[in-house]
Amino acid sequence: MVYFLLSVIVLAIGLLIISKIPPVGVDIDSPIKALLGGAIIGAFDGIWALFPQTFRTGIGFITLGLVPLLGAIIVFGLAAWLVDGFRLRWGIWSAIMGAIALAIVSSLLKVILRAVGVPV
Repeated sequence: MVYFLLSVIVLAIGLLIISKIPPVGVDIDSPIKALLGGAIIGAFDGIWALFPQTFRTGIGFITLGLVPLLGAIIVFGLAAWLVDGFRLRWGIWSAIMGAIALAIVSSLLKVILRAVGVPV
């Protein structure tokens, strides 16, 4: 449960960071909306993590990363659709750029937290 909460916080911070990058096209009204969006994205990441690692890696390898990328785009768009105050300015293009940017930013945040000693 602690891992999920840390993941939600990292995703929320990532969402707040990418909302400040104008070309991405993501608007978030408040940190609470970012937490809700992070919780939705984190929940779907948790569901994807229930599949065995060999299956996830195999699907990613066979499809050259297209299935995981499509899943991330769909989950990002779904979070924006469910949370009032989390908007995608340019529709699908914002979802694509936002999902990629969120993956990069949250990965960097997790590397920083691991270097400090927080198990994420």
